[in-house]
Amino acid sequence: MRAFGYLFAFFPALLFLISLESSGILAWLCVGVVFIIIPILEWLIGVRNNQLTTEQLKLRSQDKRFDLVLYALVPVQWVLILIFGNFFSIIPISNWGFEEWGKIMGMGILCGSYGINVAHELGHRNSKMEQKMAQSLLLTSLYMHFFIEHNRGHHKHVATPEDPSTARLNEPVQLFWMRSMFQTWVKSWQLEFERLKRENLPRFHYSNQMLQFQLIQLIYMGIVYLLFGGNGFTALLIAAFIGAVLLETINYIEHYGLLRKKTAQGYYELVETKHSWNSNHLIGRLLLFELSRHSDHHYKSHKKYQELQSAPEAPQMPTGYPGMMVLSMIFPLWFWMMNKRVAQFNS
Repeated sequence: MRAFGYLFAFFPALLFLISLESSGILAWLCVGVVFIIIPILEWLIGVRNNQLTTEQLKLRSQDKRFDLVLYALVPVQWVLILIFGNFFSIIPISNWGFEEWGKIMGMGILCGSYGINVAHELGHRNSKMEQKMAQSLLLTSLYMHFFIEHNRGHHKHVATPEDPSTARLNEPVQLFWMRSMFQTWVKSWQLEFERLKRENLPRFHYSNQMLQFQLIQLIYMGIVYLLFGGNGFTALLIAAFIGAVLLETINYIEHYGLLRKKTAQGYYELVETKHSWNSNHLIGRLLLFELSRHSDHHYKSHKKYQELQSAPEAPQMPTGYPGMMVLSMIFPLWFWMMNKRVAQFNS
């Protein structure tokens, strides 16, 4: 029955469909529930620090139902993209107002949660099929380079100045968005160039994944324009950008200020649970497939989401991911709340 708890991840899709067909304040239903109602509920419910036994972990790792929940979200995201594009295809940009922006924000939430977060989980798998599913989801957020940099760059350099996705102490999230987005894209090219050099191939060989991803994204955008015209194209482009911003906001809160120390030999210490912020708030865990148990994910990145454990010794967020994302927008309050916690783990 544990696998069925993650069906809660489909809830934002339902909220989005309701908001798409609604007017007035209900057009913002998806946004309001995710960033207002859920943070309040997580604060009231608190954390769930349950630990799994070795036998439970073994059973969970072999239970295909956990995988099926992920797989089901791939066609769901693509159907929602089509519905959204068709909806906005007949609404001139000049007519966009309060309601339209609420609907676009709702689609942006799905681009972040399904288009990138579910892709993140599938992208860590060894199966080629699951990796292709991850890439197809990343396409909906025009963030396919994440597949390269996250797996081959971020997990290697996390909690160091070499990692674009690790937020610096006293770095506002708004500045982090710009730095991380640009540096992650550049780093993805560098990683591919290094890989091709090791294989004695030219930088712009046809097997360069960054070249492939740029071409795929251009083709996708062309198809979107042909299907939904300039109105739908623009709406989907903005939603994809919002999804990317939400991803980078999550990156910001996951590693803010935490640093690995250098050894006497000049190497960084091994990644430990203390190098990622952890949250055991139940709703965020179910909504984001245990992404908030991020300390264990970085400590043992081969684990599937259903195997991730609580890490009580790791830095703990004062609330769940949705609430922390909202808090990060108010950077003086964020610094006041988080900097004293960072000091405890960087000392």
